[in-house]
Amino acid sequence: MNESINIGVIGLGYVGLPLAVEFGKKFTVVGFDIHQQRINELKAGHDRTLETSDEDLKEAVKLSYTTNLDDLRQCNYYIVTVPTPIDSHKRPDLTPLIKASESVGKVLKKGDIVVYESTVYPGATEEECVPILEKFSGLKYNQDFYCGYSPERINPGDKVHTVTKILKVTSGSTPEIAKKVDDLYKSIITAGTFLASSIKVAEAAKVIENSQRDINIAFVNELSLIFNKIGIDTHEVLAAAGTKWNFLKFYPGLVGGHCIGVDPYYLTYKAQELGYNPEIILAGRRLNDNMGFYVANRVIRNMIRKGQTIAGSRVLVLGITFKENCPDIRNSRVIDVVAEFNDYLCKVDVFDPWADADEVKHEYGLSLIDKPGTGYDAVVLAVAHEEFKEMNIRSFGKKEAVIYDIKGHLDKDMVDERL
Repeated sequence: MNESINIGVIGLGYVGLPLAVEFGKKFTVVGFDIHQQRINELKAGHDRTLETSDEDLKEAVKLSYTTNLDDLRQCNYYIVTVPTPIDSHKRPDLTPLIKASESVGKVLKKGDIVVYESTVYPGATEEECVPILEKFSGLKYNQDFYCGYSPERINPGDKVHTVTKILKVTSGSTPEIAKKVDDLYKSIITAGTFLASSIKVAEAAKVIENSQRDINIAFVNELSLIFNKIGIDTHEVLAAAGTKWNFLKFYPGLVGGHCIGVDPYYLTYKAQELGYNPEIILAGRRLNDNMGFYVANRVIRNMIRKGQTIAGSRVLVLGITFKENCPDIRNSRVIDVVAEFNDYLCKVDVFDPWADADEVKHEYGLSLIDKPGTGYDAVVLAVAHEEFKEMNIRSFGKKEAVIYDIKGHLDKDMVDERL
């Protein structure tokens, strides 16, 4: 790459920081975030999300951090990595994306390229973001400035499939810009890149990756409901079926996080906007969104069978993060289990050695306990953290306590029921 590269990364969360760090080992990079606390923490050399090690932060010698928009004016590439959540009605909430586009538009210059990584529905980059860039910059799209789209594929907590080791889809608003964007990512992505034919194709590829996984998990969740009624163990059935060479190995569970539990709604929103009702995708979403309530009611039913009084009973929930060995609590569906127990007037304790207590309190209004006690009427293993493997989980409960394993993590003989 012959041109002078100055990159601005907007949003330094689970997606933006690892990317900024890798680029910052080769190019001048300005990492921008609106949260001063986050900037202070990174300047001090630590990433609380644990996606980037302290050593990696040190190696990114060309990376600086700021909350000052003017510090981005030197950049000629802008990479937007802000969250794209859903609102309370499960509709796309593009507010972070819109605000980020407004900010970039204020510093955009002729010849600059803006690359979006945030998950969106097909068409959002050019239909929603580009007009904002034009409005705030006074520049003309594909004449004065250009865009690209390269969907993030970060897997929080995964120390094997890190940003440089996952093949990257790229795209651009013209063939020439697409090549530039592809070359930029090729310079750090050792796994290689795939140049999509258009921005819309790249956007669609991203949103169906997680929709496909969501549907597959919904299928095995439904199997779990059926097999429970039949009286057989779902994990034993999956182990037997998994001996076939082309059987896809998915397991039942709670479907949360920033991708699988959110992204399908972006695709269904676009489909409905065009007059099509996507039945399979929405059916999968409904089923997965109800699994927390199903789990809690299975635990309650087991408690009743053991003669326990439900109101006032003590329940221990192990884990609140959306997945194992990761501090990410975004869109954790464990909270659905807790909420259902609260509706039954149970006294619920939640323990998670990975989660930040202040963050959990802010996000869910839930106070974590420092360590589990004893004498619980029910214990629910919600997240399969490594720390829980070392614990005698049954010791937390009374002799007649119900032990429920959402993750299929414990031996069948140790639990009353597995999802």
